[in-house]
Amino acid sequence: MSSAKSILMLPAIVALAALIFGPLLSGTCHGGESARTEVRLLFAGDILLSRGVERQLSRDSRALGRALRSTLSGADWVVGNLEGAVGSPDDCRELVSDVPCFPIRGDFIPFLREAGFKAIGLANNHAFDLGQPAREATRRLLGQNGVLPLTYEDSPQFIRFGDLTVGLISLSMVPGRGGGPVINPGTDLRRKIRLARNLSNLLVVYVHWGSEFLDWPDNRQRQAAEWLVDNGADLIVGHHPHLVQKPERLHGKPVFYSLGNLVFDQKYPSTREGLLADCRVNGDTVSCSGLPTRTPAESTMPAIGGDDGSAEKVLSGFDSKLAPSLTVNGITLRPVSASAGNEGAGVVLEAVQNGKVLWKTRQAKIVSIQPLKVGEPKPARYLLTLERHFSPLDKEEGLRPCVYEVGREALIPKWRGTALAWPLVDAAVLPGDDGILCAQHRGDSFIVPQPGSNEQRVAAYRWKGFGFSGVQDVEVIERCRDLFR
Repeated sequence: MSSAKSILMLPAIVALAALIFGPLLSGTCHGGESARTEVRLLFAGDILLSRGVERQLSRDSRALGRALRSTLSGADWVVGNLEGAVGSPDDCRELVSDVPCFPIRGDFIPFLREAGFKAIGLANNHAFDLGQPAREATRRLLGQNGVLPLTYEDSPQFIRFGDLTVGLISLSMVPGRGGGPVINPGTDLRRKIRLARNLSNLLVVYVHWGSEFLDWPDNRQRQAAEWLVDNGADLIVGHHPHLVQKPERLHGKPVFYSLGNLVFDQKYPSTREGLLADCRVNGDTVSCSGLPTRTPAESTMPAIGGDDGSAEKVLSGFDSKLAPSLTVNGITLRPVSASAGNEGAGVVLEAVQNGKVLWKTRQAKIVSIQPLKVGEPKPARYLLTLERHFSPLDKEEGLRPCVYEVGREALIPKWRGTALAWPLVDAAVLPGDDGILCAQHRGDSFIVPQPGSNEQRVAAYRWKGFGFSGVQDVEVIERCRDLFR
């Protein structure tokens, strides 16, 4: 399946790959970015714009901005988790559930931007309260008001601050009404993390998880946090329990298990306390602290101030190192920053050398990206991508591994392949071995395809200059299995 003949049999794939990765040379190269100054990132917990909050905002439309703007405006990027969706209370009654439904007035969405939010998470158990159309209306209104909506399907999203790239994955592990996706550690999330890990200096996972009104992380949170850090997360920021759960360091990485409520109308004293995760990037390090909030009894708007002693005790003095940028053949590859209203359109890569942008790609929905090193003592380094394309051979839109040489003028296709020996589930470069590709396959075949098959097999392949050949080494295959566990 990886021969020249195979590719010639797939003109549609070749043409599509060429279209996607044909360079869009940027007329003239522009100068490099200025030296990096401090970048401040603020992450907030749950935000409600319904019930008691709606009543207060209906009386005083400036209340949210007045409570938050002075603090949030001091950050370069601010994200919060919005509970609910734009629509009418009548739409809630169409859905049968014991879970509360949070309809949001559309004219309240601009208040989020006015308060200082640059991005809003929509991966939670209330995002589909009013169904899919309302959720899409919420995404659309956020984008129209200059606020980037964060969803799992569009993750990872990349935010650029000069030469700093922050990758963000937003997900929910909590079931809700309306059929929203519940994401657990597994293949799809691992691919997203791998893509973000290789294209960002700081990888943040913004996750809706845990048990409501529990002021410590439950076992599922802890297990998921271990998995996320093991797979490459630099910073984990959680929400959903409506109470603050004490942050911790996990293998050197800060984990805010729950930030509690930022803007809410719940009455228990502990639900009126929240925490802002305050993270600052200086040079090649990131440090985090906690900024507490408290909502007065007569209001739904928080007051912000002071430092959180318990967070400081755990987090202070432990700066995390940023990951280096992806560099192949002396050329740095980085994603163009996401923008409100253009989310979900795919990744645009730009190549930088000596502070100058050499070229940019077209938008492409890349599933995974990694450098591929081949040969010693002067290794040739290629770029391995996984892309979704339709193939007339198996008549499926499936994962197709592609290999590119990174040049000064473009990405040069070396192999735009099919799915190797069997239909592909995932593929990753084996660390420490030149040119070894580990593949996780479905248990069926191209001859008798069964896309719904739950059986899987792991295989190893070696790059041969054009295509891959199978590796039968038992030890190598076992190491490949470990990659997908």
